[in-house]
Amino acid sequence: MSEQNKIQLFENQPIRTAWNEEQEEWYFSVVDVIHVLTGSENPRRYWSDLKRKLKSEGATQLYENIVQLKMKSSDGKSYNTDVADVEQLFRLIQSIPSPKAEPFKQWLAQLGRERLEEIDDPEQGIERLMEYYHSKGYSANWINQRLKSIEVRKELTDEWERRGIQKGRQYAILTDVITQGWSGLSTKQYKQYKGLKTESLRDNMTNLELVLNMLAEASTTEISQKEEPETFEHSKQIAHRGGKVAGVARKELEAQTGQKVVSPLNAKKALKK
Repeated sequence: MSEQNKIQLFENQPIRTAWNEEQEEWYFSVVDVIHVLTGSENPRRYWSDLKRKLKSEGATQLYENIVQLKMKSSDGKSYNTDVADVEQLFRLIQSIPSPKAEPFKQWLAQLGRERLEEIDDPEQGIERLMEYYHSKGYSANWINQRLKSIEVRKELTDEWERRGIQKGRQYAILTDVITQGWSGLSTKQYKQYKGLKTESLRDNMTNLELVLNMLAEASTTEISQKEEPETFEHSKQIAHRGGKVAGVARKELEAQTGQKVVSPLNAKKALKK
């Protein structure tokens, strides 16, 4: 999984979140949510007790589907942390007596509305992204490439949705196939090569890496639209072929320049150069 950590504020209280790029889903730290809702000095103990309560009530599916992601703690180190998506949080809140429950639900709904507004009016989302990347010190040229890569990715995921590909695991598998096809590395290997952990791989690509990744995804979209695959395996074959289109371009460029395209540079290293 590829996650991009971010702190969200509810009534000026921080809640650790992570955006999963492959699943296109926000995840929230469960103990952080419990802390802001209950004011408990020991939210981890509260969560442990709540899990036992849910189990006794037969609601085991809820907490058994909770996943863990690495999140930074107050000591500056990252630890595996129980996280929940928006749907799971709404169900958890029903089990937590708190006067803040309703305002918190409205806050979650507001986050959802902002995403819908960005879909209806893409300029809002673009402006927010540009502000974010500018604040991180990215160049204007890189930002333009990154925004274009988001557009290309959206066209691909729209195509996958039309072909019945399931968000989450199947998206991640196809993305991995494309990445392997053009770069020669799996997504996990690529992130390790750049020294990344929870950071977004795309946010740490060079301009040239972004261009080739876009070529791979755009090629996959074009082939899929032409062949109209009806099975996941067919879509997987198409993802491999789309990735190979950019892979051929990468190898040709490397032969012409004598330099490797896939770079160990991540955003922090690149900004220092």
